[in-house]
Amino acid sequence: MAEKSKILIIGGTGYIGKFMVEASAKLGHPTFALVREGTITDATKSKLIHSFNESGVTIIYGDLNDHESLVKAMKQVDVVISTVGHAHLADQVKVIAAIKEAGNIKRFFPSEFGNDVDRVHAIEPAKTAFATKARTRRIIEAEGIPYTYVCSNLFDGYALRNLSQHGLTSPPRDKVVILGDGNPKAIFNKEEDIATYTIKAVDDPRTLNKILYIRSPSNIYSLNDLVSLWEKKIGKTLEKFYMPEEEIISNIQGAPIPVAVGLSISHCVFIKGGQTNFEIEPSFGVEASELYPDVKYTTVDQYLDQFV
Repeated sequence: MAEKSKILIIGGTGYIGKFMVEASAKLGHPTFALVREGTITDATKSKLIHSFNESGVTIIYGDLNDHESLVKAMKQVDVVISTVGHAHLADQVKVIAAIKEAGNIKRFFPSEFGNDVDRVHAIEPAKTAFATKARTRRIIEAEGIPYTYVCSNLFDGYALRNLSQHGLTSPPRDKVVILGDGNPKAIFNKEEDIATYTIKAVDDPRTLNKILYIRSPSNIYSLNDLVSLWEKKIGKTLEKFYMPEEEIISNIQGAPIPVAVGLSISHCVFIKGGQTNFEIEPSFGVEASELYPDVKYTTVDQYLDQFV
């Protein structure tokens, strides 16, 4: 059996990054996490780094702004996965420059893990974030760096645990806001599953220079379908408020940036149908649950059971 690739994860102490580090170690890859020196002083992240160490993960201290540290880290691995957050998306050009200099990287997974940025119709501020990711794709392609782009759609921990109700941390039990007419379908995926599929794609020639879509059939729901499923689980009918598109846009324009980003992504997904309004063509993409039928992913139905 071929030796498993050595994987470097950048942004490994972040939201999706920690799942990526855990999955990489669990699936038997020699795993390296690039961590900023200052991270050790953060109590939560320090605890996370300790758990990485216990899983056999090699911690490398470095920084996106320190080119030499990036190149040095990359020379120890085969594959680079970036999970940097919104604020650092544009900084991935520095990762690309280091990959070019290192010269040994077999595959780069830039920080995507959402909608397919080449196939969305978004309004600000999501539009700018999507454009930054699309620009990163074009640079990777122009530089001839082997890649896989992972489009994992919505995180369960953000969008499913509250039925996509902004400001709530669990599903509503009395009333629910439905964006638009509630009919466009979205795709919800558990973070652990996203990480598992990503790591499985690392050494798979079928995902090379392709988009890996995580469109598990049991996880495709419209807001109306989702609310109906939740009502069945709790044995109660919720009071429904349908919010027209004009009101959503007005709310986005009046919201602070972090909230506005989330709302504008919701507009793209639940009004424009940005996750399901196109077919996956073999020329550019593959679907994770078809490639890896052995992965027992968590369904929307199963995920919601914990809140009943």
